[in-house]
Amino acid sequence: MARSEKEKMLAGELYRASDPELVAERRRCRSLLHAFNTEPDEEERLTILRELLGALGSRSFIQPPFACDYGDNVSIGDNVFINFNAVILDCAPVTIGDGAQIAPGVQLLAADHPRDAETRRDLLELAHPVSIGANAWLGAGAIVLPGVSVGDDSIIGAGSVVTRDVPDGVLAVGNPCRMVRTL
Repeated sequence: MARSEKEKMLAGELYRASDPELVAERRRCRSLLHAFNTEPDEEERLTILRELLGALGSRSFIQPPFACDYGDNVSIGDNVFINFNAVILDCAPVTIGDGAQIAPGVQLLAADHPRDAETRRDLLELAHPVSIGANAWLGAGAIVLPGVSVGDDSIIGAGSVVTRDVPDGVLAVGNPCRMVRTL
């Protein structure tokens, strides 16, 4: 039996983002994001987030504006704070652990593209999970690339581009992001 494009996407296989099911899910997400980003009441925004996201822990907060692709592939733990202008491309699962702090302009990017130009011309895409550990802090403008995990209690410096996994309990900075010291 043939797998759906969504099943391929979530399995990290090549898929077509133009598939009608995926287009409909992104439209649903955009509608909910518009409501979230324009709603002045915090309780109403929380209700919208609970409908949008795969999981939203207690006492977690996202400051609008916020953007994501699907929403239901995002899992946020307890006591998480996400500041202005966060972008989460959740074509694969994106997990944010309890107590994580996300500064303004951070991008968590599960979306990827084939390295082969011919495959890209065929409009096929890939996605790889992103994981942010418990009590991690991502500085302003940090970018976390597809398939990357940031460990528990780690700090990512502002403007860093995280191209590979970061272990627990370290300070990592730069482009590409490198470990500076243990915390």
